[in-house]
Amino acid sequence: MNKTETKRFDALYQRHLKLLKLQGKSPSTIGNYARAVRRITHHFDCCPDQLTQDQMEDYFSQFLETHSWSTVKVERNGLQFFWRHVLKIDWQWINIIKPPTVKTIPDILSPAEVELLIGSTRKLRYRVFFLTVYSMGLRLSEALSLQVGDIDSKLKRIHVRNGKGRKDRFLPLPDLTLHALRTFWSRHRNPKLLFPNAKGSMENIQKAKNHMNKGGTQHAMRVAVAECGIKKKSVYTLFGTVLPHICLNAA
Repeated sequence: MNKTETKRFDALYQRHLKLLKLQGKSPSTIGNYARAVRRITHHFDCCPDQLTQDQMEDYFSQFLETHSWSTVKVERNGLQFFWRHVLKIDWQWINIIKPPTVKTIPDILSPAEVELLIGSTRKLRYRVFFLTVYSMGLRLSEALSLQVGDIDSKLKRIHVRNGKGRKDRFLPLPDLTLHALRTFWSRHRNPKLLFPNAKGSMENIQKAKNHMNKGGTQHAMRVAVAECGIKKKSVYTLFGTVLPHICLNAA
């Protein structure tokens, strides 16, 4: 792109980011939608407002060869937002790209599989984390973001903040999970976070401002699943059954 075109794109792109924030999109959605606009701009090396519907069809035809349908859907939604709200062009996007609707039945882990998975996890922080996720049906980000003040031990409930749909909710807190969280907290004693970043000395963990790394947590889950020989794909699915006793003594 020449300087004039680059300047026009920068202005449109900044407006795109502004409108995404004004519509209350989550940071992850803003990142995904912004990436879609940058990617197609780089692909054609021109400001997106010059693209035709035929070019969009060609773009997605190539995109499908290297990306999953779930990624294609996010890409389409990001570009649709840009065209509709920034460029004020209301294309019939369903005619350009329509990801198929797939209905699947999730794999549900049995209580025995969950007990095996948690019991075989070596590090205490991950063992308690997995127990917390499964016993209350939390999403990964919801569990990682839990704070000490979210635990109500008297009412035996936990306050999940900013969950799916950016909504708060209360969930019952099982005695086993409460005991596990207390045991784990007594090790690190971070005044705010239940699952603080575990890098560095115990003093650093106690003063940590950020929660455990998401990627590290996912890797620990994959390792535990592989060691247990569990073949089910959806390991973060609710199992809906009370767990038996889980040993919490190991570090």
